[in-house]
Amino acid sequence: MALLSDTHLDPTVDGASAMPDVSAMSDVSGMSEAELVDAIRALEDTKARACAVQARLTRVLDARVRARHADQGVPAARRGRDVPGLVAYARRESPARGSRLLGFAHALTELPSTEAALAAGVVSEWRAILIARETACLAPGHRARVDAELCAPDNQGAYRFEGWGDRRLVAQTRALVAGLDPAAVVDRRAKAEADRHVSLRPAPDTMARLSVLLPAAQGVAAYATLTRAADSARAQGDPRSRGQVMTDTLVTLITGQATAEGVPVTVNLTVSDHTLLAGGHQPAWLTGYGPILADHARDLAATALAQAQTAQMAQMALRRLYVAPETGTLVAMESKARAFPKALGLFLDLRDQTCRTPWCNAPVRHHDHITDHADGGPTSAINGQGLCEQCNHTKQAPGWRATPITGPPANTDTQHTVETTLPTGHVIRSTAPRAPTPSRVAPRIQRELHYPDFVIEYAAA
Repeated sequence: MALLSDTHLDPTVDGASAMPDVSAMSDVSGMSEAELVDAIRALEDTKARACAVQARLTRVLDARVRARHADQGVPAARRGRDVPGLVAYARRESPARGSRLLGFAHALTELPSTEAALAAGVVSEWRAILIARETACLAPGHRARVDAELCAPDNQGAYRFEGWGDRRLVAQTRALVAGLDPAAVVDRRAKAEADRHVSLRPAPDTMARLSVLLPAAQGVAAYATLTRAADSARAQGDPRSRGQVMTDTLVTLITGQATAEGVPVTVNLTVSDHTLLAGGHQPAWLTGYGPILADHARDLAATALAQAQTAQMAQMALRRLYVAPETGTLVAMESKARAFPKALGLFLDLRDQTCRTPWCNAPVRHHDHITDHADGGPTSAINGQGLCEQCNHTKQAPGWRATPITGPPANTDTQHTVETTLPTGHVIRSTAPRAPTPSRVAPRIQRELHYPDFVIEYAAA
């Protein structure tokens, strides 16, 4: 580790104790309980000190990349755009997380006591991030005062925050911020209101968490509305639980439907023919959520069919996708257009499922030419990939190169794979996930599933 032997990067500087020898802890059978506790604490301190070193390295990396971009004539507003991607690669995190870690690294330059506490191993990276987040609205001078009040040790070397939980640390930081600059707190509240948004993430047992970040008064009003609806329904003898009524009411109010199940929104379900038609057990993939059990996939299809038959929806259709039966690889489509046509874009969404950048699970927002269209890259499935907005912008920075190296239609025996070379020379590969693999279906089963307004299109690979 020659890099860490340099004095300016040595984690033992600034009074921090030396890192413990982790290899010496491989055999813990002879340790007492007290020694085990001490070893766990020592490793926790080591993680914090390592995070302090990572923050310093991140700042140096950002400065180097920006200097290179300046030499290459990159406009000032676009310099360093890909640094979050480099940090994310190094820390095995998503680019969005890399962006936050880059911001945190720079924030520590205005929080010297917090950085010193991190380097000493007495505050964790997460708690240092909390301090940086809560003081972000302050001018540098005021920020430094809060930093010293919270994280500078006293004459005996004790830290004020010792023993505090996350909630108390945030509360004390907010109190200090409000006392120094109330106007900054008001401005932060206005910015927070501008950042209101809705997000969706999977939950266990084929459930999902729909989260809404909104102003407190609006949140209270929305919750009170759902509560009143639940109380009214329960008083009239509704057998559903209070939570069930609130959830169903939320869905019906948002979608405008009479029931929570009758939602006329396209939901893409990728499922093998054997699972759907012949009782197979291969899991399906629900776009925007993830894998679901075969029984649940069949239930969703049956519900959609019932809605179609009762004219709750104008038409139902099962979209046909060509899949290599041995590998579960979706077969490609081509286009001569500059932009990806709607059908080809949907194909990329279903094949890639989420952003193709390693460690990034963000929803697909952009359909990207792996080899740029300006460089002769075709608009095709093999030269296309689904990326989130940030990853697509990162890929456009100088020095980033990407190329498809395998996959259909040239090779249906392997999954679609993209090789990306970073400006540093590091190479990362991204492989599309397997799709549910179909098997051939008997003609008798096909005939039984032709219903009015519900068409199953099937083609063997």
